[in-house]
Amino acid sequence: MGEIKLHARIKVWITDDKGKTIFGSGRMRLLDAIHRQGSILKAAEELSMSYRSAWGRIRATEERLGEAVVEKIPGAGRRGGSRLTSRGKELLDKFHHLVDALDSASSKSFDAIFLEDE
Repeated sequence: MGEIKLHARIKVWITDDKGKTIFGSGRMRLLDAIHRQGSILKAAEELSMSYRSAWGRIRATEERLGEAVVEKIPGAGRRGGSRLTSRGKELLDKFHHLVDALDSASSKSFDAIFLEDE
């Protein structure tokens, strides 16, 4: 049997001052999917979640932030859908940056602590 390579993994989320989640990895995946799909329904389907659950998470984030992160695109059929607001794009970009920075710092700390004797 070969040697097992160990890795540190972290989970981060943003809360309000009452501890209620504003944004985390699940909402990140949801906004990423909305951005790709151009639709909350299609994003929910891609993530194997109900539209109601997806919309509830978006609404909770918007209520806690006090501003919209997703907006409807008017129109019927193919022209209609949803897209991220500028605030939604900013939140998504900053969260991706935060996750990348924390993953990098975590990996460096893990290596320094666990691999120091090797």
